[in-house]
Amino acid sequence: MAHVQRSIAIKAPREKVYEYITDPISSEEWSPGLEKVVDVIGKGVGRREKWVYKMAGMKFNGESVVQEMEYPDRYVLESVAGITSKWVFKLEKYFDGDTKLNLDVEYTIPVPVLGKLAERVVLGQNEKVADQIMNNIKTKMEG
Repeated sequence: MAHVQRSIAIKAPREKVYEYITDPISSEEWSPGLEKVVDVIGKGVGRREKWVYKMAGMKFNGESVVQEMEYPDRYVLESVAGITSKWVFKLEKYFDGDTKLNLDVEYTIPVPVLGKLAERVVLGQNEKVADQIMNNIKTKMEG
């Protein structure tokens, strides 16, 4: 599995950041490549959602399930269909009511679909996408 970690300081309260990142529809705003989230079923731990994601010019359909929700400190979302991945968001108090957002993503690149040569390129692109995700969340929360 590939692994990406990022952290960023955000001038916004943890509660506000947490509510934003745990809203399945808002993820379309901050996650480049995520084209749409549909069929959201349930709330809290166990919530399921289907999605369409574009990577390396190809579209993938998948489904994710919320594994953990510890307001306002931790959120874990795991893909159970499509691109296999686990997203762990940790939110920490940071200075005067600000937030330090930590993201830890483990994922499997669909090598049989993309090909071994494309795997290295996609790994590099996903590093940049992780940076974009964090900056998009920061911009939205501070805007």
